[in-house]
Amino acid sequence: MKTYLFTAAWGVFVWAAATLFFRIFGEEVLFTPGTEAFMFSIAMLLVGTAILLTLVIYLYTLFDKKDYAAIRFGIVGTMIGLVLDSFVFSNYQMIFPNLDETQVIAFSSWMSFAYALYLVIPFLFPQKIRQKQVVRRK
Repeated sequence: MKTYLFTAAWGVFVWAAATLFFRIFGEEVLFTPGTEAFMFSIAMLLVGTAILLTLVIYLYTLFDKKDYAAIRFGIVGTMIGLVLDSFVFSNYQMIFPNLDETQVIAFSSWMSFAYALYLVIPFLFPQKIRQKQVVRRK
C-alpha cells in the first residue's frame, strides 16, 4: 500500500505540472484544431512531453526499485491524471480562464496522446523482475 501512495504522489505531481504549464502558457501554445499552427504546436508539445515523461519515469525508478516500477507508475499516474482531468474539464472556465473553447479542445487532443505516452514509455525501461530461485534437492 505504501508503494502505491508513493506512486500516486508522483502521479499527482506530473498531473499538477502539466496542468500548471497549460494554465500559464496555454494561450501561447494551443491553437484551433485543423490549422497548421495546431499541428505544429501539438507535435512539439508531444515531443516535449515524451522527453519529460521519460526523464520523470527514469527519476521515479531511481527511488522505486521494486519489480515493474516503471509500468506501475505509468498505470497509476494515468489513472490519477484521468480522474483529475475529468474535474478539470468539468470546470475548465475556472481552471483555464484564459483559454477559449477551441483551445480546450486542443488541450484535450494533446492530453489524449500524452496519456498514451504515459502508458507506453514505461515499457521502454528495463523491468526489474525478481526471479525465484528453485532449490533443488540432491
